[in-house]
Amino acid sequence: MDDNFPIWTPLSEDISSSNLSSFQEFVSSKTGRNFQNYGALHHWSVNELSEFWECVALFFKINFSRPYSYILRNKKPFYKSEWFGNSMLSYVKHIERNFKANENAILYRNEMQEDTCITWNSLFLKSSEIKNQLLNQGVKKGDCVVGYLSNHPITIAAFLATNSIGAVWSCCSPDFGIESVISRLGQLKPVILIAIKEYSYNGKKYFLSHRIGSIKKSIPTIKTILYCETDFGSWNLNTEKVISLESVEVEYDHPIWVLYSSGTTGRPKSITHRTGGMLMEHYKAIALHQNLKQGDRFFWHTTTGWMMWNYALGALLCGGVLCIYDGSPSYPNLKVQWRFASDKSIVHFGHGASFFIESMKNDLQDINENRLPKLKSIGSTGSPLSEEAFYWLQKRLPKTQLVSLSGGTDVCSAFLGGNPNLPVYAGYLQCEMLGASVECWNEKGEKLKNETGELVITNPMPCMPTYFWGDSQNKIFKKSYFKKFKDVWTHGDWIQKSETKGIKILGRSDSTLNRKGVRIGTSEIYRVIDSLDEIVDSIIVDLPNKKDHSKLFLFVVTNKKLNFKLIDKIKNQLKIKCSPQYIPDKIISIKEVPYTLSGKKLEIPIKKILLGDAPAEVINYGSLKNPKSLDFFIQNREKVII
Repeated sequence: MDDNFPIWTPLSEDISSSNLSSFQEFVSSKTGRNFQNYGALHHWSVNELSEFWECVALFFKINFSRPYSYILRNKKPFYKSEWFGNSMLSYVKHIERNFKANENAILYRNEMQEDTCITWNSLFLKSSEIKNQLLNQGVKKGDCVVGYLSNHPITIAAFLATNSIGAVWSCCSPDFGIESVISRLGQLKPVILIAIKEYSYNGKKYFLSHRIGSIKKSIPTIKTILYCETDFGSWNLNTEKVISLESVEVEYDHPIWVLYSSGTTGRPKSITHRTGGMLMEHYKAIALHQNLKQGDRFFWHTTTGWMMWNYALGALLCGGVLCIYDGSPSYPNLKVQWRFASDKSIVHFGHGASFFIESMKNDLQDINENRLPKLKSIGSTGSPLSEEAFYWLQKRLPKTQLVSLSGGTDVCSAFLGGNPNLPVYAGYLQCEMLGASVECWNEKGEKLKNETGELVITNPMPCMPTYFWGDSQNKIFKKSYFKKFKDVWTHGDWIQKSETKGIKILGRSDSTLNRKGVRIGTSEIYRVIDSLDEIVDSIIVDLPNKKDHSKLFLFVVTNKKLNFKLIDKIKNQLKIKCSPQYIPDKIISIKEVPYTLSGKKLEIPIKKILLGDAPAEVINYGSLKNPKSLDFFIQNREKVII
């Protein structure tokens, strides 16, 4: 393996037929500009913001029912930026442009391996039914409608119904605990809760009536609960009726949905996104950067409480067929969603990086070109994908492009991502996405090249939050992104930019390790650890001591006993493949690694617990995927740090 050479290179005919090439040709014809390469196109997109975003609007034929009087006003501070001033539009109406009567809009499978095809007619008929229920309850433009729903077509229908009225959408998945739901949805003062009574996960059925009752009692603004069934008995799956939702138009800045920060260490931030920003960003990200074309089948494993659910809606926006799987990605085994991809001829298959790493460790034989002949791209996000996983996936699917994304809930999209016209290098994200002015800065705010530093965004984007709900003075907004550098967005990622290969994510900057004055990204350690067959999972924590040094602790989940031989193997691999400074001071066996519901490791909260902070002050248990995993760190804190 030589990381100086790409592991995938696009064919010339694929480059010429890509959506990105079509967009570049369109821009050249409209502006008279000629671009020699993607770098030149990107440079234009971040330096001529108004011209770029207007070209996006024109290329995708954005339908403004009321035209804009300007494109961008008040570039800085970002939270005062005004986009496409005075214009009005509708997100759902743009989805509706792809309406194809009896053709499939959604392909659905659940844990019981039950398949259902949802046509556009059926989807809009169900959406219309929910819309009428909302209207009968007096829901109007600007009201908040919230969901407690699983990853099911009914959730898509509920969102479409809500958006068609001009109401604001927000949703939590049933894996959220009661307190977590209340701490999120309660901030919005919603008028309607749309919920399901039961759901299945990991082969177990959960009944939600008690939880829903507690949620309604704790959020007094909820007037009515609308219950939805997860079977399809109430759906007319064979209707010939053509339905229009007759959606209302809203202002460009009108809230479309509210997403939430993980809330692991406090009250979740209510990140409010503008309708027009999401509309244009999703066209750009999914059609241009992921190269989704009309009719392509698009899948991204997610729950309704993660921003990737909202992002995946963009597949319908771009004319794709949305494929959704309701349930655990590993029940009864890791093969189930790969088989879903095979059975449904999925073209774009997305998941969290940990899923691909786990597939690699299990050496799944279902991943090959014979089983996945239609697969054009694999998408990865949530955490850095290791180089070994890049190589492993590419070996099995040599014609498939690996698209690694980095962005998140803050923008409901990505700053760094894929490019159908560029090669892929193992461990690297291909490019800064159009319109995203990504730079790498040191602590002094100086721009770096081929060095490690902080990911910053130097110009605004329409997908950035319009505000945080309830943060009328933008105090939380400013503290979240602009505390470190004035008028520059600090995202919290530790990156390294290569002029030829792309961008490498080295981990969260707030969890970056400092070993004897040398800063190290945790992803480099995880990369080595993940390559060891004996290691199932791991988490790294760096603890300062009184001598101004630090101790590096590596906690591992193993499939074999953690003996001296395995410890030596781990240390030697880190020494050889990384540096002696990466070698942990202590390697400790644990049963499981703590994760958030969105799949992120709890490096910082675990560090605080080990340093003596009260768990209740640093952890919101309702935001965790496996709260009992914390018991080890709480009960053994003193033993660990000795």
